Amino acid sequence: MVAGVKKNPMQQERWITLAHGNGGRFMRELINGIFARYLASPELDLQADAVALTMTGELFFTTDSFTVQPLEFPGGDIGKLAVHGTVNDLAVAGANPRYLSLSAIIEEGLEVAQLERLVASLAAAAHEAEVRIVAGDTKVVPRGQGGGLYLNTTGIGIRTVSASLGLRRIRLGDMLLVSGPVGDHGIAVMLAREEFGLQGDLRSDCASVLPLTRVLLDLPGLRFMRDPTRGGLATVAHEIAHAVGAGVRLFETAIPVHDPVRSVCEMLGYDPYYLACEGRVVAVVAENEADAALSRWRALPQGKEAAVIGHMENTGSAEVILETELGGERLLDELEDNPLPRIC
Repeated sequence: MVAGVKKNPMQQERWITLAHGNGGRFMRELINGIFARYLASPELDLQADAVALTMTGELFFTTDSFTVQPLEFPGGDIGKLAVHGTVNDLAVAGANPRYLSLSAIIEEGLEVAQLERLVASLAAAAHEAEVRIVAGDTKVVPRGQGGGLYLNTTGIGIRTVSASLGLRRIRLGDMLLVSGPVGDHGIAVMLAREEFGLQGDLRSDCASVLPLTRVLLDLPGLRFMRDPTRGGLATVAHEIAHAVGAGVRLFETAIPVHDPVRSVCEMLGYDPYYLACEGRVVAVVAENEADAALSRWRALPQGKEAAVIGHMENTGSAEVILETELGGERLLDELEDNPLPRIC
């Protein structure tokens, strides 16, 4: 060993054991050898039970849990997903994410090398989103009582732009936009499971949506933004319809869906409009500013396939209508089944 360089005890371990959660030496070695190694920041104090943060502005606070299977999939993993999922919830509210806490529930028997890859990926995603991990916790549960690794992230952001966003601001005639193709994440995760004997090179859209949200914040006609995760585009549309008490009309020919996603959905009976996305934004914008919003999105690498996909209309009830490619109509019902379990 090189003089002056401390040996990392976790490099000698292959599997996580219950001892890594007992509060003693093994737990300290796990935290120092993996988590603190990748997530160190000026605010992260491993000896403290709480962290003091000084911030000014309008604060936004959110929390989310992640249980995806498999833990690693094309285009992402549970670590990347945990950061972007929480960052994106703050971003669509118009806030700039600043800090995250991280709680890791690790199953006995998880390979140490895989845990290290996941934490390294999480750290890279946090660096990309310019957020810092400032507090955390680890627990180890017995074999068979977890999915390898569960993560919970809580985020704090600050809104500095005086953007008033919310479902209450949506009006009849407003336009709906989506920043890119829907369903990529759901199908990528399903293919990674190889449960149906299908293979493909489709990648999850897992990414920070901060660039997409920031370019719209100064539009006076921006009403609302949401990232269509669980339940996908259709579920966001229902959320809008019920909040406003009006109809949402979507145009099938306008909604971007990648060909591999459409093909898998046709083979297995899935509907791409209900599949989770992890790097897309649905925005509602005043009709006279829809073109401006679309142009701003399409100028970004993430938004090249953005589209205006529908509008609000008075149908007499809160419903979501899909105008089909053939010119017919069908109602998109609220999601009841669980099409793809544990995808985020």
